[in-house]
Amino acid sequence: MTELGPRPRSLPIAPLAKPSRKRLPLAPQSRPGLDAVRPVYAVWELTLRCDLACRHCGSRAGRARPDELSTEEALDMVRQLAELGVRDVTIIGGEAYLRDDWVEIATALVKAGIDTSMTTGGRGITRERAQQAKDAGLSTVSVSIDGLETTHDHLRAVKGSHRAAIEALGHFRAVGMPISVNTQICQPNRHELEPLLERIHPLGIHSWQVQITVAMGRAADEPDLLLQPYQMIEVMPMVMRLQDRCDEVGVRLWPGTNIGYFGPYEGRLRRHMPRGHGEGCGAGRDTLGLEANGDIKGCPSLPSDAYVGGNVREHGLRAVWERAQALRFTRGRGTEDLWGFCSTCYYADVCKSGCTWTGHVLSGRRGNNPICHHRSLELLAQGKRERIVRVQAADGEPFDHARFEIVLEDWPAAELEHARELARTGRGWLDG
Repeated sequence: MTELGPRPRSLPIAPLAKPSRKRLPLAPQSRPGLDAVRPVYAVWELTLRCDLACRHCGSRAGRARPDELSTEEALDMVRQLAELGVRDVTIIGGEAYLRDDWVEIATALVKAGIDTSMTTGGRGITRERAQQAKDAGLSTVSVSIDGLETTHDHLRAVKGSHRAAIEALGHFRAVGMPISVNTQICQPNRHELEPLLERIHPLGIHSWQVQITVAMGRAADEPDLLLQPYQMIEVMPMVMRLQDRCDEVGVRLWPGTNIGYFGPYEGRLRRHMPRGHGEGCGAGRDTLGLEANGDIKGCPSLPSDAYVGGNVREHGLRAVWERAQALRFTRGRGTEDLWGFCSTCYYADVCKSGCTWTGHVLSGRRGNNPICHHRSLELLAQGKRERIVRVQAADGEPFDHARFEIVLEDWPAAELEHARELARTGRGWLDG
């Protein structure tokens, strides 16, 4: 099958989002026990407006949604979050600070007793905005940095965005804000993560979150950005090296939900988790995602068409949380929706195909996730590997995705022994 080439980038880069999804059906009542669970953590997109045009942006952020919540509605959302028992909220965008009332909303969250943080690309962070974040009571701010300067600027599609991100960290630190960094791992930057750590840890960060770039939105338009499943045998040892170096310099490494799973490094990388290993997708079980127009889903990253369960304007937050099927799929979930390799995996009943977001946007359905360390090692032992090939382009809408075919093939003979040595030692790269 012929792989589709990258979609040419043309204006407008940022599409206009569709209106909120109303009249979605809810179950007539909640299920005792299962729907009594409450989200601990929520990620709230305050606006889809953005001052960057990142090549890997899953939401295709840029233009505000046509029907974003008013200030009054947003403050009522704060009340509903507190009543539902949410303890931690991260405000995001687009760029949260491009909404005129972002400080008022952040202050209200803090006053409601909710630990509030912000994630930002940092391009428009000034000393004044940093002070506003401090005065609002934000507990920490994470700035996105996706490689060394040239690579970061390429991925963020704005020259100078790396310099702005570094300066943003300095502004936050100057006003006394705890700071961290988050980074996506993709083809262009996979060799730069170790030198990047040496660049950012002296800046005073307390933690660093790394996750794999997912084939959603603009990233689906440029398949060359995406890691191939078999590259997990080189990426995971690299992440473990980052963990060891972070321990040395006093930075906490946070592997994202789509990092893993269940290879030889799982216990060490997930040592901060209660059971020391991944426990499947937590969307709609302990996490919650809020879109700027009041649409509600179980995880902020999930594709909206398939996973928005309702709108706060129509039903209220509690009703959607308890009664929307799109938010309930992980509650009491077994292995019945697993397919492909994941359905026969030794860890199926624990992992349940890992990150729903990562798996769904490849095949258009959840339950089979090839971006897995254990899976790549098992296939390597058989002399096999998997590749993802784009066979249908994305539509160009926020939170959309293409469709990829998972191709199972023999390892090229010239590369097989090198791949096995890399898996055994954890040292080296597949491209030499």
